[in-house]
Amino acid sequence: MRTDDFSFDLPEELIAQFPPERRGESRLLVLDRAKGALRHAMVSELASSIEPGTLVVFNDSRVRKARIYGEALDTGARVEFLLLRRRGAGLWEATATKLKRQRPGRRYLFPESVEAQIVDAPLFGEESAERDGTRLLHFSPAIDDDYLDRAGHIPLPPYIRREDAPADAERYQTVYSRAVGSAASPTAGLHFTEELLGQLRDRGIERATVTLHVGLGTFLPVRSEEIESHRMHIEEYSVPAETARAVMRAKAEGRPVLAVGTTSLRTLESAWGPEGLEAGDGRTDIFIYPGYRFKAVDRLFTNFHTPKSTLLMLVSAFAGRERILEAYAEAVKMRYRFFSYGDAMLIL
Repeated sequence: MRTDDFSFDLPEELIAQFPPERRGESRLLVLDRAKGALRHAMVSELASSIEPGTLVVFNDSRVRKARIYGEALDTGARVEFLLLRRRGAGLWEATATKLKRQRPGRRYLFPESVEAQIVDAPLFGEESAERDGTRLLHFSPAIDDDYLDRAGHIPLPPYIRREDAPADAERYQTVYSRAVGSAASPTAGLHFTEELLGQLRDRGIERATVTLHVGLGTFLPVRSEEIESHRMHIEEYSVPAETARAVMRAKAEGRPVLAVGTTSLRTLESAWGPEGLEAGDGRTDIFIYPGYRFKAVDRLFTNFHTPKSTLLMLVSAFAGRERILEAYAEAVKMRYRFFSYGDAMLIL
């Protein structure tokens, strides 16, 4: 399939630059695959759209202040880094602006007199660092999340054309986030409030969590003309034993499994083995596009995704490309807000 097959026209003014005034006050487009029907609702009405007994799976990863600015010691240029993963003592895998200029041996000065140097070390094989568009930074002294809380910035995506504000430190996190490690928010979860979670519980809807630390695999653009040529960046995930048991119990009892967000879905599908969902830690570069057969997930709650992205391809695999593009055209017509701080979609 061609990447251009997943394009759509989106007026720039529909790209949400700020979250709604209050969390959870977003619109919801409901797509019923069995009926081929669309319905307009509000996220606050979500519980009534989900049948009792459904198992809803959330990604509890928490965003770190992973955007950090350093000064190149040889030129004085200001360089923006996005820290993706800690790889060892003082070592971080990162991407950067003007990446090709950031070569091994180059040194940088960061806030609080911290220095770092790009080191020449493979991450997942001889070609992976270049393939994935990342570099390995060695910080001296070593930095941690406490340092990033002081010196780093919330890594808002590039289509939000503003600097991060103090309010983003809370609004770009889900209310149930727990495990720090993401370089971007699992944004479908941003809609949930404690009140909405309580409504789900009261309706007899079961809740479980997985962890996938969001990195380049979630938002790296597709640069190949044929989508089959695209290679995903590796991301780390964890499936608790209780979640694996809950999913397998729901499957055995014929109850649907609903993933909140594409990261939860990718985790569940990645961890599905010959005997069902497997608990434990893992790494995934799963790329889901039309033709994929879903094993774990029956329903999906998600945001609206960017044109030609792997996430748009994923939801097209889940609901059908033509159906998704028709739904997106309806959302544009009805002036829905798009992307991370935008409105939501429920695919039944």
